Amino acid sequence: MRKLNLFIGALAALFIISCEGPQGPPGFDGFDGERGPAGQDGLDAINILGQVVDIEGTFTLDNDYSIFYEFPQTIEVFETDVVLVYMLWDVTEDSNGESVDIWRLMPQTRILDQGLLQYNFDYTFLDVNIFLESDFDLSTLPAGDTDNQVFRIAVLPAESTTGKLDTSNINSVMAHLGITEDSIQKVTIE
Repeated sequence: MRKLNLFIGALAALFIISCEGPQGPPGFDGFDGERGPAGQDGLDAINILGQVVDIEGTFTLDNDYSIFYEFPQTIEVFETDVVLVYMLWDVTEDSNGESVDIWRLMPQTRILDQGLLQYNFDYTFLDVNIFLESDFDLSTLPAGDTDNQVFRIAVLPAESTTGKLDTSNINSVMAHLGITEDSIQKVTIE
């Protein structure tokens, strides 16, 4: 009998809990408060402060086939920023006979008679290290692959990478940052 009473009680409790009645009357509308101060403008109005700098250096055994560039105080780089490095791959002429630089986004790999050669880089918010990697002895490289190499370093603030930006095209990156060829600082690494 106890078990039957317990079962009927549990069944009644479930029935009462699962019942819904008609919806009650709506509550009173609240009052509008005072208007607050104006907020910041949206992402379209953010002033993007990207930087672009050209460096030139030579890969040697003495520098362990790497070119190290420390950002000066005039270039502010945050940990969330994106740093891209482009290599001056070639120079050609346009239809007017003026020279046109051909830039390639790194890393870049070349297939040589000796094996594979890769121009690569890593970075922190303090510096950029550009280095050579290969499956052969780097001392066998001709001067054309190591001497007076030019690289373009672009610092993109995190806010600027939210849209569809073609980072493989340095001209697209520079246009996005509002940087002209004349405003690029040029540095020679000894």
